Amino acid sequence: MDSGYKVAGIDVHKKMLAVVVTDVAVPGEYAFARRRFGAGSAELQALHDWLREQGVREVVMESTAQYWRPVWLALEPSFRLHLAQAQSNKAPKGRKRDFADAERLVRRHVAGELILSFVPNEEQRLWRTLARSRQQLTRERIRLRNQMETLLEDSRIKLSSHLSDLFGVSGKKMLRALAHGETDPAQIAALALGGIRATPQQLSDGLSGAAQLTPLRRQILRLFLERLDLIDRQIEELEQSLAGELRIQQEAVTRLAAVPGLGADSAHQIIAEVGPQAARFDSPGQLASWVGCCPGREESAEVSRSNRSPKGNVAMRRILCQAANAAVKAKGSVFQEVYRRLVPRLGHLKTIWAVAHKLCRIVWKVLHDGVTYQERGRTPDPQTIRRRIGKLLRQLRALGYPVPSAEAGTV
Repeated sequence: MDSGYKVAGIDVHKKMLAVVVTDVAVPGEYAFARRRFGAGSAELQALHDWLREQGVREVVMESTAQYWRPVWLALEPSFRLHLAQAQSNKAPKGRKRDFADAERLVRRHVAGELILSFVPNEEQRLWRTLARSRQQLTRERIRLRNQMETLLEDSRIKLSSHLSDLFGVSGKKMLRALAHGETDPAQIAALALGGIRATPQQLSDGLSGAAQLTPLRRQILRLFLERLDLIDRQIEELEQSLAGELRIQQEAVTRLAAVPGLGADSAHQIIAEVGPQAARFDSPGQLASWVGCCPGREESAEVSRSNRSPKGNVAMRRILCQAANAAVKAKGSVFQEVYRRLVPRLGHLKTIWAVAHKLCRIVWKVLHDGVTYQERGRTPDPQTIRRRIGKLLRQLRALGYPVPSAEAGTV
């Protein structure tokens, strides 16, 4: 084994890996050693052993699908790994070859031209899986509820017009009665619990189509209800599992949940995406750029052609946008003030995006610096007051008013 610094490049496919190794410390054109491996467990172990024999320290790989994951797991204990985004390693048109792609990976990695993905450690990857699986089930639950409501509307059953929550306790009781063959609207309406705003007569009117509900539609409704119950149980189980895994990060969860618009559930999801200390990001700007909630920059000849936000982490963008919509409704919060100031000029959507950017920077500060959020919406910031006074003084002097400085006296 020589004393150089060897780097391996891997072009990952479903059944095959094209691997090259070179010593980047040797000046001149790189001399690559090439070898082809399979994607099975035994082949991955052989790849690990061969890279160790070659004296490799860093490995950079590219994959446009999920086939890089087993390779990453096999090499993670022994090497410094990097995952390159495929678009940053594009080949010239008509010149795509497996080993050439792997060699180009190494050259561009050494030159700093690749866009590298953030791959967290194994523990955080488990958190992500739990949080994202729960979110996928939540989307499935929403889709299923919409299908059920469509089925009821097709049968002229208007329960959703009289219940604030069609799938609450009362709503589910009535839906189960419909699914099991009950046809009398009055008897079905009598299953509703006290406390709902609709009267029995209104519920009976909304259930007037129960007699025309065909056996096949009742069967579909019953299957939908069973599936909805299963999804609810799975969501609850995933929530408990994620909360148990993040119990060791309780302090970070508590500090993050105190930010207006966020809560325990949002804090769990954010920590699963960026980590409990956001240690991978050196500044709030880096985190905002990775999330994709900051203005983009596309310029040529010092002319900006587009300020469109870059693509980023989809899960974090969703969390921050939901939190922003909630934060602007928090009375007396700084987010409500920002919303009221910007919405006349930008409109609702762009203002929410600006609030999401502000939330993203606060998330970095809370996690990275370990600080506690302090609301300053009602109490003006002293530094902001000083800047405002200085700006007003300059404007008055520009108009010709003999205004003394703030230090010399009062305005």
